[in-house]
Amino acid sequence: MLAFTHDLWMVAAAFAIALFAGFSGMSLLRGASRLDVGRRKFLVAVAAFVLGGGIWSMHFVAMLGLQLPVAFYYDGLTTLVSVLVAILMVGLALLVLHFPRRTPVTMTIAGVILGAGIAAMHYVGMSGMEICGPVFRPMGVVVALVASLLLSNLAIWVGYGARTRGNILLGTLCFAVAVVSMHFIAMLGTDFYLDDVAVTTGPALSNATLAMMVAVSSFVISGVSLLSGVSFFVPLPQEQEIALPEMPLVVDTPEAPAAAPVASVRVPYDREGRTQYAESADIAAIRAEGHYTVVYRGPDKIFCSWSISDADRRLEPLGFLRVHRSWLVNPAFVADFQRTKDTGFCLFRDTESLTKVPVARSRLQEVRELLGM
Repeated sequence: MLAFTHDLWMVAAAFAIALFAGFSGMSLLRGASRLDVGRRKFLVAVAAFVLGGGIWSMHFVAMLGLQLPVAFYYDGLTTLVSVLVAILMVGLALLVLHFPRRTPVTMTIAGVILGAGIAAMHYVGMSGMEICGPVFRPMGVVVALVASLLLSNLAIWVGYGARTRGNILLGTLCFAVAVVSMHFIAMLGTDFYLDDVAVTTGPALSNATLAMMVAVSSFVISGVSLLSGVSFFVPLPQEQEIALPEMPLVVDTPEAPAAAPVASVRVPYDREGRTQYAESADIAAIRAEGHYTVVYRGPDKIFCSWSISDADRRLEPLGFLRVHRSWLVNPAFVADFQRTKDTGFCLFRDTESLTKVPVARSRLQEVRELLGM
């Protein structure tokens, strides 16, 4: 068996590439659920190439830092297959996350697919080594696979538990830790032997050639990361505070509207991987979030699996008002109504997570009448 070590600078570079790839992929898909199917497919495809290519690039950057007593090279076809496996597995995980209804089950399935893809890419890529052949100890494979599955699930649950900028950044870190940890845990369970007979099914790739390929892929990933970062800290349209025009507003009435609905239904929401329930009487407003909704209750903004149409159908009999195609409001929490030139806003009380909600022009007169104004 051949002794081996790693260049620590290349280890650090590998971790940086994983961070860039994770940030690019996760930030590209921020708000993707609000898009139409065609644009969502395009973003998922781009993110799959970036994340899958990032896993591949991280692996081979680390392998460039592998120091063995003899020179070795890679089979070109096997190396190509390894990157395609990574891209396809990551793409499948992203499809599970962005097309079916996102639930704890689908997030876990996506985490398992991602973890399996990271492990598959590693072992396929390693099997392409020539001159120095790898031997994978069974226990090492098991430990590396379990670590990859667990850490990949952590990355998915953190990054997709809530699609805030903080969650995406923390999910990026978890993704990088998952990829790098799996690689080096697997390396601890790998031995190398000298193989004088090399059988390649494609062109031979030396470390110098591979270094140029990895340099190009790393450049592309870093560029995508920088482009993603330009807009990452700009709120999405649904996240922006709606600024009132700089003009005097006519306050129609200082009085609170009619009393809260006397009945209440339980509204499901996801938190910490469990489905919990909020009483509709405690909810101030509900906003559309793609195929799902965000519920505003006191200081909390919580994710609900209902669509805005489902919420409207269930809560309209209890007095909730559809003031906008993306908003339902509970009149019991509306403290004031402000009229602009041809639109208006509902202002809220006792709701730290929400200050105002826009009223669509087409709904203005009906909302004013329903609020008793």
